Amino acid sequence: MVFDLINKEEKRQKDQITLIPSENFASENVLKALGSCLSNKYAEGYSGKRYYQGNGVIDEIENLAIERGKKLFDVPFINVQPYSGSPANSAVLMALVNPGEKICGLKLSAGGHLTHGHPKVTFSGKYYGSAQYDVDSEGRIDYQKMEGLVREEKPKLIFVGTTAYPYKFDWKKCREIADTVGAWLVADISHIAGLCITGEYESPNEYVDVITSTTHKMLRGPRGAIIGVTNRGLLKDESLGKKINSAVFPGLQGGPHMATIAAMAVAFEECMQPEYKNYTKQVIANAAALAKTLKSKNLNTFGTENHLMVVDCGFENGKNIAIKLEEQGIIVNANTIPHDKANPFRPSGIRIGSPAMTTRGWGEEQFREVGTKIAEIINAKV
Repeated sequence: MVFDLINKEEKRQKDQITLIPSENFASENVLKALGSCLSNKYAEGYSGKRYYQGNGVIDEIENLAIERGKKLFDVPFINVQPYSGSPANSAVLMALVNPGEKICGLKLSAGGHLTHGHPKVTFSGKYYGSAQYDVDSEGRIDYQKMEGLVREEKPKLIFVGTTAYPYKFDWKKCREIADTVGAWLVADISHIAGLCITGEYESPNEYVDVITSTTHKMLRGPRGAIIGVTNRGLLKDESLGKKINSAVFPGLQGGPHMATIAAMAVAFEECMQPEYKNYTKQVIANAAALAKTLKSKNLNTFGTENHLMVVDCGFENGKNIAIKLEEQGIIVNANTIPHDKANPFRPSGIRIGSPAMTTRGWGEEQFREVGTKIAEIINAKV
C-alpha cells in the first residue's frame, strides 16, 4: 500500500508542473544516499566524539560532508547536522541570544520567515522579544525604516533572509545597521544559496557573522540544513563554532540523520560541477521570462531579481487561484503579497518559482507559455 502511494506521488511529480520555489528534484545519487543503510545507525555527538560505538565510517561520511560544505559555502566552519531550516535557525538563536532578549527579522507578510521572530505563534517569537522590519510599496526592504527600528529596539541578533522576497539584499547596508547596536547579523540564504555559491547573487559572507541554509531547495539535495560561521563571525568570537555545535547537539537535537548528511555530501559535490552554474543562470533567466510574461498580461508580480515572484491575484483570492491552477496541473502555493490586508488563511497572492522546472530542462519559452496560461486563469476572475 505504501509503495503504491509512493509510485502514485512519483507519477504526480512527473506529470504536473512544479512552480513552488522551495521545491526541486533531487538526483538519483542523492536519493540513493537517502535510502541507504545509514538510516540504521545512531551517531549522537560529533566526529571522534560519539556516544555510541561503531561510528568509524560514519565519522568519515560526516567529515566529508563538512569539508565539501565548507568549500561550497566558502566558510571556515560548518555544521551539517540540523534536521531542517527551522531547527538550524533555532540553534543559532540558542547559541547567541538569551531567552527574553530581542531579535529582529522581516515580517512574514512582507516575505519573511516564521523562524525570524514571527510573534506569538513561533518559538522565535514566543521565547525572544521580536522587532519586525517591513517592505515599501514596491515590496523592497525599507532600509531607512529598518535602521530606525533597530536603533530603537536594539536587538541582539538580526536575521536577513526571506521565503517570498524577489529582490537582492544590500548586505553592506544590513551590516552597517547591525553595527549601530552591536547586533549579530545572520543571513538565512535557504532560498538563494544556489545563486550565492555560483556568483549569480552577491554572497553575504563578507558582511554577516553566520549563514544558515536548507539543502533541498535550489541546491537539489536532501531535506536538511547547514549552519556556517564566517571569518567575520570567528573574528568576533573565536568560540562561535563551538557554541553552534553545542546548540545543535545536545541543545536541540539528538542523533543526526546520517543518511541525510551523506546525501548532503553528494549534493554538495554536484553543486561544485560547472553544469550547476549553468543551471543557476537558467533559473534566473526563466524567472525573468515568467515575470515579464505575467506583467504583459496586466498582472502585478512585484518584479523579480532572483528565482521567484509573488503575484497579486486580488483580495483573498490567492488560495482560490492556487486550487484552480492545480486543476490544470500547475502547482504553486497561496502567499501573502506586500502589505496584504487579507486573512492569512486566504492570502491575496500566489508564490511562483523557476528552480524545479529548470531542473527538468525548461527554458524561457516554456516559462512564457506557462505564464500565459497562469495569467488566463487569474484574469478570468471566476
